[in-house]
Amino acid sequence: MAGRAWRVARILGIDVYIDSSWLLIFILVVWTLAFGYFPAAFPHWPLWQYWVIGIATALLFFVSVLLHELSHSVVARAQGEPVARITLFIFGGAAEITEEPKTAGKEFRMAVAGPVSSFVQAAVYAVLAALVGSRTPIGAMFHYLALINLGLGVFNLVPGFPLDGGRVLRSIVWGISHDLRQATRVASWAGQTVAFLLVFLGILFLLTGNWLNGLWFIFIGWFLRGAAISSYRQLVLRDAMADVRVSRLMSKEYAVASPDEKLEDLVETYVTRRTQHAYPVLDGDKLVGIICLHDIRKVPRDRWSTTTVREAMTPASKLLTVSPNDDGNALLARMASSDVHQLPVLENGQLVGMVTRSDVVHFLQWQTELGTYA
Repeated sequence: MAGRAWRVARILGIDVYIDSSWLLIFILVVWTLAFGYFPAAFPHWPLWQYWVIGIATALLFFVSVLLHELSHSVVARAQGEPVARITLFIFGGAAEITEEPKTAGKEFRMAVAGPVSSFVQAAVYAVLAALVGSRTPIGAMFHYLALINLGLGVFNLVPGFPLDGGRVLRSIVWGISHDLRQATRVASWAGQTVAFLLVFLGILFLLTGNWLNGLWFIFIGWFLRGAAISSYRQLVLRDAMADVRVSRLMSKEYAVASPDEKLEDLVETYVTRRTQHAYPVLDGDKLVGIICLHDIRKVPRDRWSTTTVREAMTPASKLLTVSPNDDGNALLARMASSDVHQLPVLENGQLVGMVTRSDVVHFLQWQTELGTYA
């Protein structure tokens, strides 16, 4: 499990995760199909059949979403772009591509791959429904999947970032202007406009008594607006951090721990008197590990007087490190990959500093106050 998501598969070398929010939408889709769509279209089916076909249809729908995201991922990797993982969540799915595409052409190809996948799936399911007969239970399932994939493809082509259509729009503006930030700003504005239209449509549904669709459209619009704003801010952040060296962010003033020191002494001497949350452990000049408050809490209080720092620390062999010459984006990527709040800074194998998330936040705060981060 990673955060609120569970790893469920590895396909084509890409880890697939299911976010806990996915369970909610899965239940909602099954309920809607078993108690709404199929009973209305086929009133003479037995109750068990509504449930069986509803569950099967919901599972195949999320397979369709997974194939949509795999299409983005496969094209991205074919173009040399790293893909961290795919996550299925309440609004469908997301392929986590860790770097921005290098060219507008790459962005365009990656963006259109998803909708093309959905349209192909819609065509395949439509053919299957025609072959089996759309009035049969299996045929009805195929017919629904053809419609939902068609809708998924069309919706994703709406020109609002970060939808696929918004990325297509960004690639076009980028290709014309040769300015990624400007293109992202335009696509983000388009995304926020689409979001407000969805909210407005949701309010209209509410006023006509269609509460479920109304709340759903408002919820999607709210989410899309937040994602559009966040996507632009992330790009600005990457721009801001690209030219910043770790040496500018790191601290050279920090307490260190000895590997043979008892936890009780470490707590009394440093932990209760400082705001420092992680202590590099040095054996002479050699970094042998790091001990954090989290590591200390794992040891029962009555064993602090007999447990050494070496026994409780995270050894150096398991640590990620950075160099003073690494840029800020490399730093953030390594922190995110291991979900840590601090990293040791090594130069020629020697510890020269510590850098924390707080250091990055403080840097960005004064950049904002000076007007250089916007």
